[in-house]
Amino acid sequence: MRRFTPLRPDPRAPLAGANPVAKLGAAAILMAVLFVPAAPVAAAVVLVGLLASIPLTGLRPRDLLARAWPLLVAALSVGVLNVLLAPGAQDDRPVVTGLALGLRLLGIALSGVLALASTDPTDLADALQQQVRLSPRLAVGVLASVRMLPILATEWQILGMARRARGVSAGWSPLAAARLGFGMLLALLVSSVRRATRLATAMEARGFGTAPCRTIARPQHVQLLDWWLIGGAMALGILAVAIGLPR
Repeated sequence: MRRFTPLRPDPRAPLAGANPVAKLGAAAILMAVLFVPAAPVAAAVVLVGLLASIPLTGLRPRDLLARAWPLLVAALSVGVLNVLLAPGAQDDRPVVTGLALGLRLLGIALSGVLALASTDPTDLADALQQQVRLSPRLAVGVLASVRMLPILATEWQILGMARRARGVSAGWSPLAAARLGFGMLLALLVSSVRRATRLATAMEARGFGTAPCRTIARPQHVQLLDWWLIGGAMALGILAVAIGLPR
């Protein structure tokens, strides 16, 4: 569960200080491009662009890989299964389709991870209220959910250590591991609901949401860098689509 703990990007990196809405918009543009069925080369172009932008986000590739490796495994599994389960495949078309699908899924996941991992949760909530005009209740809800991830990771580790202390182990049985994992997820869900209820009660007791307006402590502005980020995402998407078009 270490991959659920928040990453800490270098604040001196160019994209670390970009507007959170601009980063989400750039990620949405690339996701929209990757949702369009195209040749594997189109998804590969977007993926190469995303990998090249990692140093600009202030995230260390080693830390990013340690947290996001399940996405790589999932994308690879989807591509392989699509090839193996393709009905009546006699040529290399299922291989191309599976490769394109795996690269698209990996690009969609990586674009979202880079946008969110390089963004401070408080800045995200402030930007959602100022630039997107989102309701403070929804914006603070997003903030609270992101802030809960480290707590959930800690509780998951505590549940695992408690089960090991009682001698509960799945051994080499995948079915037993799935059963134990489901039980831990259920316990974590119950704990999350209780914690969310206490948090909502505390916020109501402090008068959150009673005033018609809400002040912003840290104003978020859209700067030239943010427009360059959105423009770069559009240029990368257009390039990928142009290269992926059949000739």
